[in-house]
Amino acid sequence: MPRTTPPRPLDVAAVLPELTALRRTATRLHPRRGTPTVRDSSVGGPMLWPADEPWPVCAHAHKRGSGHRYAEVLRAREILERAWRRDPRSGPNAGEADELSRLKRGRHAPHLADTDPIPLIGVAQLYRRDVPGLPDTGAGDLLQVFWCPFERHGESGHEMHVELRWRHSRGIGRPLAEQPFPEVVGRPELVPSPCVLHPEVVVEYPWFEDLPEDLRQRIEAIEAWETPREDGHDQTGEEGEGGVERYVFDLSTAPGWKVGGCIAWNLTGPTRLTCPVCAARLTPLLTVDRREWDSGTTGWIPEQDRDAVHVMDANVPTGVSPGRGRLIIAVCPRDPHHPFRLVTQ
Repeated sequence: MPRTTPPRPLDVAAVLPELTALRRTATRLHPRRGTPTVRDSSVGGPMLWPADEPWPVCAHAHKRGSGHRYAEVLRAREILERAWRRDPRSGPNAGEADELSRLKRGRHAPHLADTDPIPLIGVAQLYRRDVPGLPDTGAGDLLQVFWCPFERHGESGHEMHVELRWRHSRGIGRPLAEQPFPEVVGRPELVPSPCVLHPEVVVEYPWFEDLPEDLRQRIEAIEAWETPREDGHDQTGEEGEGGVERYVFDLSTAPGWKVGGCIAWNLTGPTRLTCPVCAARLTPLLTVDRREWDSGTTGWIPEQDRDAVHVMDANVPTGVSPGRGRLIIAVCPRDPHHPFRLVTQ
């Protein structure tokens, strides 16, 4: 089923024409639970990976024997999904609750040394035929995203390790049938549930603090937006819905997984991201988001999901929450082989 984002409450570029030059397109991926194949674009699905090529691994030194069993993470989600579908009011029964209580964090792989190679998790694969916003880099028509199952990297020792693979899908012969997975993961939220995608192109505008100062001042001065109606009259926004609040939540950046678009700098404020090789300004390639919507962004809920608003975990189909909840992979627009940056928000 396709997903359709409702029209924005108003044409913000008609109110502020200067925004027209700043608009960007984003492809909302709309991942939803399903059974993707290697030939599908997916989150958490099987990768189109050559049978004769080694699976990517993490060999960086860090503790890797303690955490949650990968298989048990998936089992817990299976139990919960079945339970809430069966009984939306009370969820798991006594037997299910007992089994869930036994799926605990622990030192489940004491045999693993700090530098033993462990399989990376296949997070997403995107075919350009499915995702209009995927850049045509010449490196291939298929993007595959992997990450380490532990957030123990970087200078702080609390960062993620992500790897990107660009491939020409037609050049892959026999795909790998049994795809490896790590024994243990640091957090269940680093394991994506299998999801099919429903890509949709939308228009975005820069985060409020990323706008030129004069535009910010004009938006701040708006006490309530006027929303044009079909009958030719105007209606003001809801009481207390000022210019900045409505711009941020309803008019600028879409929530959820997406390719391209603009970065929502809700935690740190804008940071200039430049390529360390050529000094080009990095652009967002992929945004990985914990939620498809929250209480502040219900206006972005697709029309087809309106009835699911009150369904348990309907807005977290992938089960993923990287870093602080949102991870942006920013890449060099000139060369896909230049180093990329990770931004957490």
